[in-house]
Amino acid sequence: MKIRERKNEKDLRNKKKKTFEEKKQYKEEKHFDDQIEGRNAVLELLESGKDINKIYITKGEKKGSITKIIAIANEKKIVVVEKDKRQMDMMAGTDNYQGVIAIVPPYEYAEIEDILEQAKEKNKDPFILILDGIEDTHNLGAIIRTAEAAGVDGIIIPKRRAASVNSTVSKVACGALEYMKIARVNNINDAINKLKENGIWVCGTAVDSEKFYYEQDLTGPLAIVIGNEANGISSLVKKNCDFLIKIPMIGKTQSLNASVSTGIVIYGALRQRK
Repeated sequence: MKIRERKNEKDLRNKKKKTFEEKKQYKEEKHFDDQIEGRNAVLELLESGKDINKIYITKGEKKGSITKIIAIANEKKIVVVEKDKRQMDMMAGTDNYQGVIAIVPPYEYAEIEDILEQAKEKNKDPFILILDGIEDTHNLGAIIRTAEAAGVDGIIIPKRRAASVNSTVSKVACGALEYMKIARVNNINDAINKLKENGIWVCGTAVDSEKFYYEQDLTGPLAIVIGNEANGISSLVKKNCDFLIKIPMIGKTQSLNASVSTGIVIYGALRQRK
């Protein structure tokens, strides 16, 4: 009986050692800064032409859109590696990676000048979104997706106390990240002042505003500021805005999810700007 117990303990130790070695090997392999997960997100990434270091797929998943991913990757000479499900589960940052993970170089943020130049090249008034402290990566991803669909030229986010672009943001954005310029700045107020110097009006969103978003002229060169999920825009940013708007709240609920609020306001602006 004791011999069997010792054998079981040895098997357990070997299993733990194997798992530890696999994790160690993965960490050594993970010299990259981020990964994109999910079939649609990886397809959008491939079709965007952005750099991809490697693509991992789960063994036995060569069907449906995975087949298309493999075909495009082979055409672009991107290495595709098959791993068993346990290894893929260990690599994945989300539960719903759908059998595919793309390894990418670090996300390259744009500069404010890049956003302004893009609008100039399109021969249109700049339409910019400023996020003052959005902390939830799911909110950031959803906002990027909505902003891209509405024709926003670029998004400005702060470096501190805010969500940054990662694999979760990319997955929630469903490919929109590949077409949206995002500038990450040290100070939101400095960024606002730079926009003003370039003739852009800055509109803040605040519950104590006297005007609803549909009562305000939102045409011309414009930047809209969306505040933190819990506290809204900061007092200094609020003072630095040219004017403020709000969304009507008729029910007992007096606040909306940040990504929902963003969608309402930017599509309200888009309606005026068409």
